[in-house]
Amino acid sequence: MITVAVLGATGYTALEALKLLLRHPDAKVVAVTSRQEGRPPVSSVHPSLVGRLDLELEDLEPEEVGRRADCVFGCLPHCASAEILPRVLAGGAKVVDFSADYRLDDAESYLEWYGHEHPDAGRLGGTVYGLPELFRDRIVGQQLVANPGCYATSAILPLAPLVKAGLVEPTDIIIDSKSGVSGAGRQPKLMTHFPECNESMSAYNVGRHRHTPEIEQILARHAGIRPEVIFTPQLAPMDRGILSTIYARPTKSVTEAEILAVLREAYQSERFVRVVDHLPGTKDTVDTNFCDITARVVRGRILLISCLDNLVKGAAGAAVQNFNILFGLPEHAGLL
Repeated sequence: MITVAVLGATGYTALEALKLLLRHPDAKVVAVTSRQEGRPPVSSVHPSLVGRLDLELEDLEPEEVGRRADCVFGCLPHCASAEILPRVLAGGAKVVDFSADYRLDDAESYLEWYGHEHPDAGRLGGTVYGLPELFRDRIVGQQLVANPGCYATSAILPLAPLVKAGLVEPTDIIIDSKSGVSGAGRQPKLMTHFPECNESMSAYNVGRHRHTPEIEQILARHAGIRPEVIFTPQLAPMDRGILSTIYARPTKSVTEAEILAVLREAYQSERFVRVVDHLPGTKDTVDTNFCDITARVVRGRILLISCLDNLVKGAAGAAVQNFNILFGLPEHAGLL
């Protein structure tokens, strides 16, 4: 069995990771960490784990976490993760980082979008971006993998094949994404307070959401130039799920059938990307590691629609995919 520790185990994505790991045939969770006092059982924070995981939340030194487990799932906040993970890596474990701290290629972009000097800038640009459908071969053999952002995954998967094929103008892309409230994390905030978000939808971080440079950076690897993306996230009154509608200007006259054919060819061997004819909805992918994608052509514009579960394919499920690749396991293990 491959031993796994979850660093920062009290949040929603950590819970999803634990649930997936508990049903994984080759993984054993050996440590869960938190700074809470008194070593409470993890099931006191996540009652759904009662009778399923009998571990206490420990406040361990990062090196000890790295020595205790073969792999560490880092579920720490942005800007805190890069302070801790170098010490975890020094303990000898492989790490899948859920935060954004290693997703961007340079310290300048990180400072611009996250407002902090990066404490481990030497690893930026050299850490593999853990989107297996695009970078599987690079993930193999790594010590550290940057797990993708949830919104970014919902945008990159439909766009990347079309950008690579030269079918869309990379400097004219508009992404409108609606996410369930769990995407904002477990820490209480005014905008996610029930009376504020129930029966209401609202945009937030318009023009300045931190997944914007992540999307542009990955698409640039396929486009040859830096794309220009207008990305608007919106909070939807549901627990989980993302629905992204993407508007792109084609570089030539193209039909819906041609767009779908390019997407199907790109993902024909991918277990967790489903190119569908119907208009997908978030209930189609809830509690699964699937991303569903379709396309339409309307008044000369390409419309791409994708949906996924922000906590699974957008976070913990992708992390388990990366874990499986890192340890030479079937990529679908624990995910179906």
